[in-house]
Amino acid sequence: MAEATVQESPAAEQNGVTESMEEMLARHRKEAAELQSKEMGMKKAAAKGSKAEQKAKKKQVEEEISRLLAELKLRHAAELASQSAAAAEKEKGEEEEEEKAAPARASKSAKRREKKAQKEAEREQRIRDEQSGAVSERAEENRRLQEKLAPLGLAVREIKPDGHCLYRAVEDQLGGGGGADYLALRRMAARYMRAHAAEFLPFFLAEGAAAAAAEGFERYCAEVEGTAAWGGELELGALAACLRRHIVVFSGDLPEVEMGKDFKDAAPSIFLSFHRHAYGLGEHYNSVVPSPSSSSCS
Repeated sequence: MAEATVQESPAAEQNGVTESMEEMLARHRKEAAELQSKEMGMKKAAAKGSKAEQKAKKKQVEEEISRLLAELKLRHAAELASQSAAAAEKEKGEEEEEEKAAPARASKSAKRREKKAQKEAEREQRIRDEQSGAVSERAEENRRLQEKLAPLGLAVREIKPDGHCLYRAVEDQLGGGGGADYLALRRMAARYMRAHAAEFLPFFLAEGAAAAAAEGFERYCAEVEGTAAWGGELELGALAACLRRHIVVFSGDLPEVEMGKDFKDAAPSIFLSFHRHAYGLGEHYNSVVPSPSSSSCS
């Protein structure tokens, strides 16, 4: 069977015209569709000859398509990362020019910092309200969660509600050793998301244009990596892949969520709990461990 090859990546700049993010994403979709068409053609060609020949050809096709798909994803991720870095550098330059031209006016970055500080102050106030006796649904949610965990010999271990709770809970499950502290886990998740941008960008297309989605994705990764922004299912999926661990998230109100099912038998599963009404914050993660009265998990 003749070896198929991936089409060379178009130059980022041709005749002095730079490819925009929207054009790049459109090209990525076209290249993915072309590879899918190539796969169908190769499979059709392999369905000829004796059963033994067809089986051998099918295996060759699968190996070749796997290789081509991996190369395509790697190239797309590299192109997206390069484009995002260029966009971030451009935004930084614009902010610097804005500050020079109008020093009396708050820059975009200063406004973002102010908005973030305001949100943090509101969040801390909600915590104080909860701790001072404000009515919430936390007790009822915890009761339902305990009813799920008790038959499994499991219990919740409280994690500090500081915005890092998801990563601190995973760190607790890992035993806190091997350099996998919550900050290292943040960096790990951000690196994985950037390296596999094609898998995560669709979640940001709701922001509008493709360029805006890419910029939003890069900002999101930067927040994952360097702030106390809350984590969720995207970050859990990234951590499951990086750690090669099966992750189960229990909740009092929702069905269990599982990440990394392929690693279920490779190592002990990571057990977390998700709370919608913890401390009045709306979202919080804790670690789930064997209960004191149980010597092992069922």
